[in-house]
Amino acid sequence: MPKYILWGTYCQDVLEKRDPYRKAHLDGLAEQKQAGVLITIGPTKDVSKVFAIYEAENEATVRQLVEADPYWQNGIWTEYEIKEWIQAF
Repeated sequence: MPKYILWGTYCQDVLEKRDPYRKAHLDGLAEQKQAGVLITIGPTKDVSKVFAIYEAENEATVRQLVEADPYWQNGIWTEYEIKEWIQAF
């Protein structure tokens, strides 16, 4: 199954603004991880970007997951880019 890389950007003051949505966000990510579609996800140390690796049938599936996330729906993630990734090692 193809793998996809996500790079996204967080809003300003993300640590304060994410609080109302954090539990729903983390619960959804846990479901994705358990289903095997989410390999890993996390912020950069400066909390300006988010990085993730997904394993899904197609890019549209990944976009649906991202756009259903409370962080996207509430402006915590402000933009994102998805690229199909070829894992060499």
